[in-house]
Amino acid sequence: MADQIKYWHVTYNDIHNLIRKVTPQIAKEFNPDLLIAIGGGGFFPARVMRTFLREQTANKTLQIQAIGLSLYEPVEGATAEQLGNEVIRTQWLGADAGKMLIGKNNLIVDEVDDTRKTLHYALSELQKDVEAELLNYPESEREALRSKTKFAIFVVHNKLKPKLAELPADTPYFAGHNVEDLWLNYPWEAIAIEEHDARAAADKSSL
Repeated sequence: MADQIKYWHVTYNDIHNLIRKVTPQIAKEFNPDLLIAIGGGGFFPARVMRTFLREQTANKTLQIQAIGLSLYEPVEGATAEQLGNEVIRTQWLGADAGKMLIGKNNLIVDEVDDTRKTLHYALSELQKDVEAELLNYPESEREALRSKTKFAIFVVHNKLKPKLAELPADTPYFAGHNVEDLWLNYPWEAIAIEEHDARAAADKSSL
């Protein structure tokens, strides 16, 4: 990508095709039972991925659940110091979160891995929900249930930059595309989609 490009406009078709390309690998290596979309950027990718995963897994039933996390966007009640520094939870899976996750292959979906702080928070908190739910089972059953409860991560774009948080080495990680550290403009953020797509075409022509 040319050095002068600092912004990149991504189209719905771009995202659709990246997900279609990586889904067979995810189906083979992880075989998700549940998709957990991080709102709002993970909603569209999760829905597209569900279609391709069902095709790859013989129409396996796949639910999509949503969690709301904010790192950069202003949230009511958040301070200026928190913005960009602290992940704020705005929506979660509910009181039965752990029960929903136990014994399943859970795929966390987001649009971009920038600093990795949001993904780290999501994974850590979901794992805490699992551990809390395991306390409701006999101690003799907990380790088997824990080993059957797995998490993986999929992002449409992974920015090739130093991360501010780490993921466990044993967590499967999938990315549709590794990109430079530039500003990604997603179509769901656009008001005039035709203008957005025109700019996306211009971005590609400048390569």
